[in-house]
Amino acid sequence: MTKLFGTDGVRGTANAHPMTAEMALRIGAAVGRYFKRDSEGVHRVVIGKDTRLSGYMFENALTAGLTSTGMNVLLLSPIPTPAVGLLTRSMRADLGIMISASHNPAEDNGIKFFGPDGYKLSDAAEAEIENLVAEGVEPVPATQIGRAKHIFDGRFRYIERLKSTFPRQMRLDGLKVVVDCANGAAYRTAPDVLWELGATVIPIGTSPNGRNINENCGSTHPQVAAEAVVAHGADVGICLDGDADRVILLDERGQIGDGDQFMGLMAARWAEEGRLKGDTLVATVMSNLGLERFLESKGLRLERTPVGDRHVVERMRTGGFNLGGEQSGHIVMTDHSTTGDGLMAGLQFLAELVRSGKKASDVLHVFDPVPQLLKNVRYGAGQTPLDLPAVQSAIADAEAQLNGNGRLLIRKSGTEPLIRVMAESEDAPTLKAAVDRVITAVEMAIA
Repeated sequence: MTKLFGTDGVRGTANAHPMTAEMALRIGAAVGRYFKRDSEGVHRVVIGKDTRLSGYMFENALTAGLTSTGMNVLLLSPIPTPAVGLLTRSMRADLGIMISASHNPAEDNGIKFFGPDGYKLSDAAEAEIENLVAEGVEPVPATQIGRAKHIFDGRFRYIERLKSTFPRQMRLDGLKVVVDCANGAAYRTAPDVLWELGATVIPIGTSPNGRNINENCGSTHPQVAAEAVVAHGADVGICLDGDADRVILLDERGQIGDGDQFMGLMAARWAEEGRLKGDTLVATVMSNLGLERFLESKGLRLERTPVGDRHVVERMRTGGFNLGGEQSGHIVMTDHSTTGDGLMAGLQFLAELVRSGKKASDVLHVFDPVPQLLKNVRYGAGQTPLDLPAVQSAIADAEAQLNGNGRLLIRKSGTEPLIRVMAESEDAPTLKAAVDRVITAVEMAIA
């Protein structure tokens, strides 16, 4: 069997391997057996999902597999990914599952797992679960089959947790906020929590129909929200992705502030308050060189990890750090949450906006980024273009072009069949030439 797990659980096109109902049932049985193997008694799992049509299919298949091993299933319905991490821990569950393909289009779906501590599973745990999927799992006797139950207040529990991270004496009165929920998991949660804190809310992307999640909206397509910010004279825009674990912020002019700008802002603020543990921010290899230089100017350190918020969190836990994330908008604040939380990050930015009394454009831009260019090439099944000599030669030539005045990063996506080619350089023509050289070589290799 081919490897199931990527950088964030299992993901693919719905009704195609590995994202089939049959495979979801086998995964449910395998993960149920994995978490039941060392102890007796009652075992429970919480399951959340985003608004994709295929979520119903995978929810039912996972429930069948889990209950066949004796696990009791608590169904949360559409709810953000970080809420699943929170509720796994607070409801004393053995396991949390989120059915979502995050920022991917509606035809994709995925399955993410959280352990009883609310953190995503380790590589070792995923490998053991893959083995159980391959071997098959014997169901329990009929008298030991688990039960399934809907939990209707999970969203409200999460809202209260979100508000508890916001300064108690602070309100958002007078602030006009555009929030783009990407027709996804936070389509009710985000507008509600902002309204409860006093903001004038302009919601968009709040009409999911099962097929429009992330479609020309959300954190990967912030243009509509930017236009709404300008049209309504809003103070700020908050763009979430399909499962609300990442955020892109917009200032009052509709200009984008990515995860790097937000992390720079919070790292500097927390360091001033003595709250930034180890004077270190953890981010991935994709974060801009400008962020690293900004932190160094403040006497702070940037520690880089491979791409994926799971890698960021693992390094934060082993190093005892409390702030990290990704340029794409995954922001992890372990003082408050066990995983990336776009809405929580948005609230922290709004608190800083109120505290400073400044415009969003003055708060959100904390450093000048080094010009960065990212291009993708889609490849077919069974192709390994990065291993070919012609591609390796093009990569070497591109690195020589940059000549120590920039960075070149080439990697396979962990969630899609894409080769991602990213470079940074303050020399724009050299930057473009380096990326194009590699892209052309890869395209020729797969033609």
